[in-house]
Amino acid sequence: MKPPTGKDVALIPAHNEERTITEVVTKINAAGIVPVVIDDASTDKTAELAEKSGATVLRHSKNLGKGEAIKTGLNFAFKRMTGVQNFVFIDADMQYDPAEAAALLKPLKQRDADLVVGFRDWSIVPFRHRLGNFVWRTAFNFMFGTKMKDTNCGFVAMNRQAALAVKDIAQGGYILENAMLARVVESGLRVHQVPVTVSYRQVSGVGRGMRVGGGVLLFILKSGLKHRLGRIINRKKS
Repeated sequence: MKPPTGKDVALIPAHNEERTITEVVTKINAAGIVPVVIDDASTDKTAELAEKSGATVLRHSKNLGKGEAIKTGLNFAFKRMTGVQNFVFIDADMQYDPAEAAALLKPLKQRDADLVVGFRDWSIVPFRHRLGNFVWRTAFNFMFGTKMKDTNCGFVAMNRQAALAVKDIAQGGYILENAMLARVVESGLRVHQVPVTVSYRQVSGVGRGMRVGGGVLLFILKSGLKHRLGRIINRKKS
């Protein structure tokens, strides 16, 4: 496989997304961004359709989750591609509009930010998701001293420096975005936010929502406490 070239690369984790993958890849290509699909052991035609649509496809032999898919994509870009300056991470289910990727890249190209996180219009987000995100966002901002409008948006962009800072993170599920944001904040890099469109096709059940919500909150509190203790120790040393 000949590695693609381009300054802007979209990493698209996908698992059984044959219904939407063609549209995602087509819109990413139209935005002038190189699409790299990480097929996480799909059993449908996701990989085949992604390739037909013009994407470079990396394959996992077994389902490893979104975090490992992003790691695979970053390792491929750093080791095999040349000239990459910026990355966009977007899911393959069309929850976010790939055409808006250029808006996330703009602050990076203007050198105003190292990481750009989308923020959603909470008025159109289902109540369960809105409540969970309120708890996560409030906890993250308190623990890390930030003022983020959205800490769990799956539509993000980052420059090469930020990507190098997060390339070894492998947390899956909704923890991934918090883990990347925490790493970037701890590294002293600049974070910017832009509004993005979101579309929900399904709402998590109460049981699953409580499990996921509790797991993400626990991660935020543990990593935030570690961050705060580290700052205290560094102040005492100085």
